[in-house]
Amino acid sequence: MSMTVGLYRPGDTVLHRLPVGAKLLGLAVISVSIVVLRGPLLAVGFLALAVVLALVGRLDLAATARALRAVLVIAVVVALLQWWLFTLPRAVESLLDLVSLALVALTLTVTTPTTEILDAVVRWIRPLRRVGIDPERVALTISMAIQALPGTLTIAQETRDAARARGLGRSPRAYLTPFVIRVVAGAHETGDALKARGLGD
Repeated sequence: MSMTVGLYRPGDTVLHRLPVGAKLLGLAVISVSIVVLRGPLLAVGFLALAVVLALVGRLDLAATARALRAVLVIAVVVALLQWWLFTLPRAVESLLDLVSLALVALTLTVTTPTTEILDAVVRWIRPLRRVGIDPERVALTISMAIQALPGTLTIAQETRDAARARGLGRSPRAYLTPFVIRVVAGAHETGDALKARGLGD
């Protein structure tokens, strides 16, 4: 996956010009709808909506395809587990929902500077400082999550390739176990680095 995918790219589209609050609210509404409303047909509709938004935001086709290919690795594994535990329609729905969520989030980050997103979050939760919530710390957490996503997807792709090289490409366990271990190890390393700088408490 290209590490530049998901970074803001200047433009003059409708999505670029929308206020950051409207875009974040839209992302929240669409994401909640995808999770709450069930059914394969609705999943197809949400995917179509995500594609339309990506086209309106003029996302780079090649870079977006590379990004979704990495997301698709995770989505396929989840879908296979859903198929094994439940039904094929449920698996297809999960696959489409995950791709739709990823594409909508990608569209937001490509059409909105990360600094604007973080500034908006800090501004909105500043009144919560009275109850002990630190807006800057929350913004730091969100920023780290955004920066960690490309690395997580890279780990997913590398783990998939390693499983295939061992002839275990069809085994969920051969993929999921090392993937989870690497992600958790990375999280511990980040936590240790923050703690060393006095930000771990």
